[in-house]
Amino acid sequence: MSSKILPMKNFLFGIIQVIINLIADVERSGYENLPKQGGFVIATNHLGFLDVPLALYALNDYDLFLLIAEKWQKNPLWRWLGKYFNFVFVDRYNADLKALREVIRRMESGQTLVIAPEGTRARDEKMAEGKPGVTYMAVKAGFPIVPVAIIGSEDRILVSNLKKFRRTKIKLIGGKSFTLPPIPRDKREEALKQYTDEIMCRVAVMLPEHNRGYYAEHPRLKELLNEV
Repeated sequence: MSSKILPMKNFLFGIIQVIINLIADVERSGYENLPKQGGFVIATNHLGFLDVPLALYALNDYDLFLLIAEKWQKNPLWRWLGKYFNFVFVDRYNADLKALREVIRRMESGQTLVIAPEGTRARDEKMAEGKPGVTYMAVKAGFPIVPVAIIGSEDRILVSNLKKFRRTKIKLIGGKSFTLPPIPRDKREEALKQYTDEIMCRVAVMLPEHNRGYYAEHPRLKELLNEV
């Protein structure tokens, strides 16, 4: 990393830690499910605007990079932040080959990929259907996937507590890692849909029922709940 970028990155990380400690009481569990080194994928739900800083806050021991929706690349602030927080801007809906090559290059170097397959935060506080373009990145890279559930970071709750000068209780729960087989060429779309649902259901099983949204009645989620 450039000697010019590292000091600013450390400074920004410090600001994130101070802000989150001021406004949130973060409870973390499931660290034993994380590989000791990089080269794996973290897949999470996306409840509010605090989720990206939470990932950086909770996983500061890992060299992270994040997939960010391509629409934010037009925003000068997000482009600037991307230099320090390793953003990779990606097409959420289609196979983005340029971004895929960058993802694989980073993961082979030991970095940890963080994805939110929903592609955007859940404004109704419920899981939305995952985007196959994001899943494609995770599966094509061929590394283990660790599902992580974020509970309590809804924008409504956070803003309400800030008005009352009250810290928001947030839980981050890491599930057991799993891998998915290569995407078959003859049934690519079908497989991507199945893999996306698998990732999302493994996150949903750790969420409260009211946050499961699109996946609340999914057969795979019911199987996972029965296993639990």
